[in-house]
Amino acid sequence: MFIISPQLDEENTEAVVAKFDKLITDQGGEVTKTDRMGRRRLAYEIDGNMEGYYTILYFNAEPGLVAELDRVFLITEGVIRHLIVRKDG
Repeated sequence: MFIISPQLDEENTEAVVAKFDKLITDQGGEVTKTDRMGRRRLAYEIDGNMEGYYTILYFNAEPGLVAELDRVFLITEGVIRHLIVRKDG
């Protein structure tokens, strides 16, 4: 799950989502579902933002890809928060 800054327009927001989708597939992973939850109010202010564009990517991948994905989330401009969770079963 990641939250994109509300200052980005729709085209740039979709570009950020596509970037992570492509990163996962290029590294041998498989995106099983993309849930675009849309613009939502944040529980608390993050970097001056009270809203953000929520997106959830469901994917299958090796552990090494998860570390790379985390690194890219941290350096991508426009991503204000992210969380990677392992789903068992």
